[in-house]
Amino acid sequence: MSAAGGGNGVAVRARGLVKRYGDLVAVGGIDFEARSGTCLGLLGPNGAGKTTCIEMLEGLKPPDEGEIEILGRTWRSAPREIRQRIGVQLQETDLLDKLTVLETLRLFRTFYSRGRDVGEVLGLVGLEEKRDAWVEKLSGGQKQRLALGCALVSLPEVLFLDEPTTGLDPQARRRVWEIVEDFKRGGGTVLLTSHYMEEAERLADDLVIVDRGKVIAEGSPAAIIASLGAESIVELRLGDEGADALDDEELAALPGVKEVRRETGAITLAVTATQACMGALLPLLERRAVTLEDLHTHRPTLEDVFVALTGKHLRDE
Repeated sequence: MSAAGGGNGVAVRARGLVKRYGDLVAVGGIDFEARSGTCLGLLGPNGAGKTTCIEMLEGLKPPDEGEIEILGRTWRSAPREIRQRIGVQLQETDLLDKLTVLETLRLFRTFYSRGRDVGEVLGLVGLEEKRDAWVEKLSGGQKQRLALGCALVSLPEVLFLDEPTTGLDPQARRRVWEIVEDFKRGGGTVLLTSHYMEEAERLADDLVIVDRGKVIAEGSPAAIIASLGAESIVELRLGDEGADALDDEELAALPGVKEVRRETGAITLAVTATQACMGALLPLLERRAVTLEDLHTHRPTLEDVFVALTGKHLRDE
């Protein structure tokens, strides 16, 4: 699988993107770049503006303000050329129910001046056995894979994937990951939105986290995780009324505790000195006669940083 990268090392560039819907500012001045041959992950809670942002990049919605460059071209100056060089998988794709899988891929292939054999695409997305099935007979996951095939049929240089593995079983999800990794190895550039942290950490070379239409963090997954400044995350679940026996100031005063966060039935501590914290936490629970139902620690993850920044989990509705 091969694809040419964009010029000057940057395949996609966004500067000052703004999109308004009446009084609602969905995207409020976003800047970022996707380097050629890499995957840029765009993360954010629902309603953060990430889908609006990617739809502007895809040319589906015009920005109210700001500039977009795709492979050195703009949508104003070269829309047809850009469309010939990108592949798009939307979050929801309405395909024609009465076409077969093979007919659908052949139809999409006719939209482009160059592309790959549709039989190759069928194998790529694992739909060989469904080649003669009507689209309306496909499962949700199979439709998702067909939409990905439609995005790949043109041999794109830039691939836009908006929640590409939603509805897929774990095996199919990992197959999509392999396709994306092969695409990158061939020089292609990927812009990805996802609700799966594991997916973002595996595929993305760089991440942009958005909330309320603004960029709130960016960098490599490792750099963003390191920005939390924690050695470990301590999570504890307490017995009935146990959480009320401990206040946040008391917990924050424990050795090495950088942040205290409460969620339903649980308390989470971001800790810079795990051993010292645990050595003080357990006696505190004993003094307060609090029943400890569960306690575990783990190294900080992208999910931990995301919750610290946005106050939400990525998959929260």
